[in-house]
Amino acid sequence: MVTPAAILKSSPRPGALPRTLLVLGRIALGFIFLYAAYAKLYFGGDWHLADYQFFFAMAIDSYKMLPMWAVEWMARVLPWFELALGALLIIGAGLRWIGSISCALLLVFIGAMTRAKILGLEINCGCFSNNEKLGTATLVRDSSLLLLALAVTVGAFLIKKRGATVSS
Repeated sequence: MVTPAAILKSSPRPGALPRTLLVLGRIALGFIFLYAAYAKLYFGGDWHLADYQFFFAMAIDSYKMLPMWAVEWMARVLPWFELALGALLIIGAGLRWIGSISCALLLVFIGAMTRAKILGLEINCGCFSNNEKLGTATLVRDSSLLLLALAVTVGAFLIKKRGATVSS
């Protein structure tokens, strides 16, 4: 005869599935940001640590949204920011903040791409390589990444809230 205590011991911990999905989601998103940084720093079969910003600045400038000083600054900073964001997502440090920052960054990307699409600009996206044309598929991909980032962020907040409720 099976007792209720035996059932409780053999059943998985409540909340194990959401935690597992959160870990998988943040690791996937982290690797995507790492790959985006890698694609901006390594292309044409060589590392471009000294001159990557020139190539990436052309992609940013093609959106025709920022003054040249901001284009140059973004071209220098964004790959390293994506690298740090990806690493922090993978290790899970400050997940509520990092998830929120990821969402904000993806919203900025989607906004810029939507504007370029509305204006009819036929440009390279600048997302993962210098040859990727901006199109509907690019917008769908980045929107999907935003959904993943939102899921990671909401999951991080809910798990933190659940942990605070259980411990009190």
